[in-house]
Amino acid sequence: MAISVRRVDYFYTTVGEGAYRLLGDLAGLGVNLLALHTVPIGPDSTQLTLFPEDSRVLVNAAENARLKLDGPHAALLVQGDDRMGALAGVHAKLRAANVSVFASMCVTDGHGYYGYVIYLRPEHAEIAARALEI
Repeated sequence: MAISVRRVDYFYTTVGEGAYRLLGDLAGLGVNLLALHTVPIGPDSTQLTLFPEDSRVLVNAAENARLKLDGPHAALLVQGDDRMGALAGVHAKLRAANVSVFASMCVTDGHGYYGYVIYLRPEHAEIAARALEI
């Protein structure tokens, strides 16, 4: 795999104690997450950013569980071979297209591959997709 780029949606939700329980409940309802980002909000709350494989499945599960979601918002999921400067080419293409990266997070698997999530401003989603040829 050289590089794979695909559009993904993400959703925010804030929960009190029991974020781990929510993740188990979502899995039980058939929600497969491509990525997850959590941030503590005060002493008793956590904001979860959920990147579902299928947004409709997450939205339906959230409705059934009476879980409030903020989204969908646009992002890109980049996956590829981990090598020095792997993300430089991605960012060069985005910069050439005047796409401003809102935020991002990346992780390697320790076995030669990486996954990189790029949060996009709504007005840049289509431009970024074209710039990265997806």
